[in-house]
Amino acid sequence: MSRGFVVLANASAGSADDEVIAAVADRLRTAGTVDVARTGSDGDVDAVLGGLDGRILVVAGGDGSIHTAVARLRALDLAGSVDVGLVPLGTGNDLARGAGIPTEALDAADLVASGREARATDLVVDDAGGVVVNAVHAGLGAEAAERAAGMKDSLGPLAYPLGALIAGVRASGWDLEVVADGRTVHRGPALMVGIGNGSSIGGGTELFPGAVLDDGLADIVVATAMGAAARAAFGAALRSGDHLDRADTLALRAAEVTVSGDAVRYNADGEVSDEIDGRRYTVAPRAWRLIRP
Repeated sequence: MSRGFVVLANASAGSADDEVIAAVADRLRTAGTVDVARTGSDGDVDAVLGGLDGRILVVAGGDGSIHTAVARLRALDLAGSVDVGLVPLGTGNDLARGAGIPTEALDAADLVASGREARATDLVVDDAGGVVVNAVHAGLGAEAAERAAGMKDSLGPLAYPLGALIAGVRASGWDLEVVADGRTVHRGPALMVGIGNGSSIGGGTELFPGAVLDDGLADIVVATAMGAAARAAFGAALRSGDHLDRADTLALRAAEVTVSGDAVRYNADGEVSDEIDGRRYTVAPRAWRLIRP
């Protein structure tokens, strides 16, 4: 059965992305009609979402693009009724990795065009009205993302480990309290606190290796490696996937988590906040629909 697709793309995309988006549209046309909408503001996105008329929304972009699309779907009370496909064009593409969506654009387009039904997927929402589709982390990870931001264009995925190295050398930790499902699980110095719906951050670093996108729970990791040697060892363990075995790393799952204490930056799907002294995150189970294996 023929289906209709609307490809949502960034209005400021470069010529290389324009070529990829054109090729993606051609792949989708094998399964239905295709319109390409280029947006530069939330208002533009809202106009596209309001005109879907039952067609599949195909987000061509990275974690930030899918973050914006799902946030606007939720704001318009459309998140539970719109099928969303993802064609990864970002630097990290961590949601795609965790969802099993191919990170090569045309392979992802083939998945969307295949007729596979969208699957109900969890969403993490915060007490300020924000959303998290993949992961949010406070402390070292957010500082690393801030350092990496200016290097993405020139270094691509290599910007993340370099940003982490710079942040790790300079970070001294934060005094934080973490409350999960009403129970205090950590109080004191912390290097970082991560809350994951998906499994990875920073372009494939598996901070939450057991995360499931539709289990109604967030994966929480609290790292308390404080000294320079401990920070370096934690970084090495994180790269090798052994960090959850460390005594200075706490891992658990919960439906709600609150982080408070020292003012710290938060990185939600690649969007880094100003320093804030507290935030509460709650899982909204199966709140939106994503085409994924």
